[in-house]
Amino acid sequence: MPAPVPVVAAAPSAGTLDAVYDAHRAGAAEAARMADAYGDRRRAAADRALARRQLLYFDGRGPGRVTEVLGDLAGADRVAVLVPGSDTSIDTYGRFRAAAQALHQRLGGRAAVVAWLGYETPGTLSTAVATTDRAEEAAPALRTLVHDVRAVAGPRTRVSLLCHSYGSVVCARAAAGLDVDDIALLGSPGTGADTAAGLRTRARIWAARAAGDWVQHVPHVSLGLFGTTVGFGTDPVSPAFGARVFAAGDGGHSDYFAPGSPSLTNLTRIVLGETQAVTP
Repeated sequence: MPAPVPVVAAAPSAGTLDAVYDAHRAGAAEAARMADAYGDRRRAAADRALARRQLLYFDGRGPGRVTEVLGDLAGADRVAVLVPGSDTSIDTYGRFRAAAQALHQRLGGRAAVVAWLGYETPGTLSTAVATTDRAEEAAPALRTLVHDVRAVAGPRTRVSLLCHSYGSVVCARAAAGLDVDDIALLGSPGTGADTAAGLRTRARIWAARAAGDWVQHVPHVSLGLFGTTVGFGTDPVSPAFGARVFAAGDGGHSDYFAPGSPSLTNLTRIVLGETQAVTP
């Protein structure tokens, strides 16, 4: 997919935030024009929609990478960063954004949500989805994103990572020393670590799996094979892992942010710091 090279914007801060948004909106608008000329109207429409939003980052090349902010990041006292799983790209971004919108509506005006499509997600029906390779590649970018969020929102802002499916592997790889308060693993196939303590983070580690989530049938093994790691080890909702397991209801693998669901209610409480109200 032809698209312009991502713009080089100022480092994000409270003072430069509007300029950063403007620069990446311009990049998305140019990507839409190039996609139109290429004949891909679906991608062009997706790029045009992004060109109207608050973008901390945009790269329209290939499957694309997007970091969108919902709400007032500079004025937020709570920030949730959503990390997606497999099969997420600019072409499927709408469903990922819908999850971010559902959470933002529950959180209220003093909170911001960052939808971070900051890595090339693996395909669900691919060998890449069974290894840690994409997560290893993505982790440095997630650490940079958290640093940028802190630079804009300030050091006292509460920051939570909400990590879905393969995104939980990405969060696990980035977790060590990361300046976040909570990490929630949703529909996780495993993290590559044997225990929550093995993530080496000060953050509280939460985990949930809905009753109808097919990921419960994924074998929890981890093997070194041909120079890579296949499988992700201990089940994050098992007592052996040691996470704080919370109720997620009866939904499926894509329903953790469904309006009215127990999982969305509990995620809202985690982000707001109402941890005693989270239902186990």
